Amino acid sequence: MISSEKIGLFGGSFDPIHHGHLILARDAMESLGLDRVIFIPVNVSPHKLARPPVAARLRCEMVAAAIAGEPRFSMDACEAEREGPSFAVDTVRLMRQRFPKADFFYFIGDDNVPGLHTWREIDALREMATFVVIARGDLQPLEGFPVISRQIDISSTDIRNRIAHGLSVRYLLPDAVSAILARHQLYLND
Repeated sequence: MISSEKIGLFGGSFDPIHHGHLILARDAMESLGLDRVIFIPVNVSPHKLARPPVAARLRCEMVAAAIAGEPRFSMDACEAEREGPSFAVDTVRLMRQRFPKADFFYFIGDDNVPGLHTWREIDALREMATFVVIARGDLQPLEGFPVISRQIDISSTDIRNRIAHGLSVRYLLPDAVSAILARHQLYLND
């Protein structure tokens, strides 16, 4: 019997993508024996409607720049190209059509676990993919979820705030992403 490919799906705003995202994706790939990780920048997150992110095309450009040269990381713009809020269940269905023999591992931030029951078609989603909790700090194991955890004190919010206040973001995100931020003068007025 041929074993199926194991694919991690890492959706998010990536506003901007930073080293914490990349480190945790690598940890998940290694810990779970994934063949690859697909980064999926969202157009509009149904869980973050209060603050619109930077244009999806720019966030896709940042993700592509951040993962360049990493052969087992890729980016898919399927959610960024969708109108309105993106729902994980729609994305996983699309990925199952594209990769019918794959096993999917859907990464979620630890802050999403308490509200997971409110996600669109959550029962169908749980049957199509294994949720993997990605945590940037110490997190006790959660029943029914693999957890990838590492003490990383980097957040997109902090990066946006640092830029808005004229502070350095060097070492927090890849240089290629910093160049995109500077070229487009992003987050200066956040």
